[in-house]
Amino acid sequence: MIHLKSGFGVAVGAVLLAAAGSALATEASGPRPAYIPFANNGGIRDWRADRDEGVWVQDIHRQWYYAKLMAPCIGLNFAQSIGFDTHPLGRFDQFSSIFVPGGSRCAVQSFTLSGAPPSAKERADAKKS
Repeated sequence: MIHLKSGFGVAVGAVLLAAAGSALATEASGPRPAYIPFANNGGIRDWRADRDEGVWVQDIHRQWYYAKLMAPCIGLNFAQSIGFDTHPLGRFDQFSSIFVPGGSRCAVQSFTLSGAPPSAKERADAKKS
């Protein structure tokens, strides 16, 4: 009987250890990739440049996302309009690109849920610090 109980205890311990490892692996993997469905058909409401490093994108439900770009995107900071390459699925995600007038195509490195972009006052205050 004692042998059976200790074997049961080891089995329960192994299950708990595996569950804890799984939870830690999920936490360590960072934010889950996101996407905007129907971006090719009115799914994108607004966007704001983050200098030439990335772009905040707002969907029609007013949820903000942040697209970090693979490399600096020349001209993005001054662009009045941009294009979104949504691929055949029609969604904007980490496999998409943006087009800046003048011929620049900038690939997205990551696309995640985000808060709203900082206001002009918040950006000015950050420069002072």
